[in-house]
Amino acid sequence: MLKRILVTGGAGFLGSHLCDRLVREGHDVICLDNFFTSQKGNVDHLLDCHNFELVRHDVVDPFRFEVDEIYNLACPAAPGHYQYNPIKTMKTSVMGAINSLGLAKRVRARILHTSTSEVYGDPDVHPQPESYRGNVNPIGPRACYDEGKRAAETLMFDYHRQHGVRIKVVRIFNTYGPRVHPFDGRVVSNFIRQALAGESITLYGDGSQTRSFCYVDDMIDGLIRMMNASDDFTGPVNLGNPDEFTVLELAKKVVAIAGSKSTVGTGKPLPADDPARRRPDISLAKAKLDWQPKVALDEGLKRTIEWFRSIKLSDYRPPTPNY
Repeated sequence: MLKRILVTGGAGFLGSHLCDRLVREGHDVICLDNFFTSQKGNVDHLLDCHNFELVRHDVVDPFRFEVDEIYNLACPAAPGHYQYNPIKTMKTSVMGAINSLGLAKRVRARILHTSTSEVYGDPDVHPQPESYRGNVNPIGPRACYDEGKRAAETLMFDYHRQHGVRIKVVRIFNTYGPRVHPFDGRVVSNFIRQALAGESITLYGDGSQTRSFCYVDDMIDGLIRMMNASDDFTGPVNLGNPDEFTVLELAKKVVAIAGSKSTVGTGKPLPADDPARRRPDISLAKAKLDWQPKVALDEGLKRTIEWFRSIKLSDYRPPTPNY
């Protein structure tokens, strides 16, 4: 069945890939974005499609559309970007959720909210299941994002319990792929940019901290499967790749796949509250969504590096000085 679908943050990295998929399936798609960390170029190729509409708007301010489904993706996700204006980040998570939920309540739309693995903080439990309540510093420099996303989850479930809004909550773990912002300041984009330029690869700490990297196509498939799941499965559900790598291992893979002569540099101090380990338990996603990632890290990095080679970095501006 063809639907009218709103994607907030639809011109961002994940949002633009989601819009691609939904437009290709024939749905009427409204892409809402304020272009703080996103690029209009991410959706340029969709502008001539009869079933795609681009609206410049900030989710902090109310919005009204007649839609069947809402994907709420709007929020800067890279630490350097969300820490640049922490109050704005908190407003985006909380007010964006309130405005999206208010619309969902009014038009009786189903709403999927993209939460984050950061709700687990620097975890004491490994890997992280959805039942783990987290270890988050509520007053640290990352709290604007961590606690903003936790508050948004609270709002989702309160609207569900009090007003019967049909909600879906997913917790996204590190995702990468083509269209990731070259200057988002996270390890995949940093390492690829430095490797292609032949620069020394910058590590924070000794590189022993771990991450799990999910390729974007797998993530989009998970989001759509969750939206289409039965109403009685609200989540939260982890979406991510359970393969765990140290940051040092990632750096060496990027250098090798890029055919670079870069060396891995000595570590800079770890940022405050940076998680030491991150790996999703995806048992619930497997059981309820029949979903698990298919793209291995080496293949995903190859595709992402090819995309980096195809772009002009001068077409991208760092959204903040912190990248």
